[in-house]
Amino acid sequence: MPAKSKSNEINIIRIYEAPVKAVWDAWTDPKQAAKWWGPRGFTITTHSKDLRVGGTWDYTMHGPDGVDYPNTTKYFEVETYKKLVYDHGGYKDRPPLFRVTVLFSEEKGNKTKMDMTMAFATPEVAAESRKFIKAAGGNATWDRLAEYVEKEKTSREIFVINRSFNTPLKTMFAMWTDPKHVEQWMPPTGMQMKFLEADIRPGGKTKYVMTGNGITMYGRAEYLKIENPSLIVYTQQFCDEKGNVSRHPFAPLWPETMLTTVQLSEESPEETRVTLTWEAYGSFTAAELAEFVKEKPGMTMGWTGSMDKLEAHLEKK
Repeated sequence: MPAKSKSNEINIIRIYEAPVKAVWDAWTDPKQAAKWWGPRGFTITTHSKDLRVGGTWDYTMHGPDGVDYPNTTKYFEVETYKKLVYDHGGYKDRPPLFRVTVLFSEEKGNKTKMDMTMAFATPEVAAESRKFIKAAGGNATWDRLAEYVEKEKTSREIFVINRSFNTPLKTMFAMWTDPKHVEQWMPPTGMQMKFLEADIRPGGKTKYVMTGNGITMYGRAEYLKIENPSLIVYTQQFCDEKGNVSRHPFAPLWPETMLTTVQLSEESPEETRVTLTWEAYGSFTAAELAEFVKEKPGMTMGWTGSMDKLEAHLEKK
């Protein structure tokens, strides 16, 4: 069981499907970091990097709105493949925003655990920063890292989003497998969902309709694997009212079939982390895959909206 974070800290844990060296190199090599560092839509330019105790990483983040954010990271501890400690957010006379400690450790199956703690001056600053990071999509940085290391390893293009919830693992599993709960939170913001058929089990199928904002959309899913309480894998397709496969009503190049993998991990007896992976499945064209990659910012917004609704549903429950 992980230790509970202090009130002035934000703790983020991720498991990456890659060896420690690959994850470490993605963090510390500026050329690799340029491919994933920052929220979706951001890019970075590294001016200099000296990865050693007392060294600095000078870089500028470029926002999708054209605003530049210069940063100077100062390193206090560097243990290759194991640990980084540095100050983040400082630049010239601007003091750093927080101290970061990142621990890298090997997990079974040649995976890597990243355990990162951001320490702020006060609990109040931490609370405000948590809100800001969420609003700015900052947590997507670590999802982009998962996508990057997977592509480097297998050439697969995937979309990843993580979210931690203050609810036990057993309850979270029910949120994804009980149709009465799924209907309450799964549809995008402004939409409602109703199952027309619901058989959520390995080999089972569902058909549903989503309505709202003057739109009616039908979809269907087939469940390939369910392992209580940690894994749900299913395919999704748009369909017509009779269940015949159709295309995305507003994006004709969207892949016909998507594969959704939901991993549930216990962070404490009362906290569960959801890791959702989305990818094109079966037969798809290069143009369809390019459309999938292009729409990752929209996927982040859509799934974030659904997970916000899931959080609200859990609070009511």
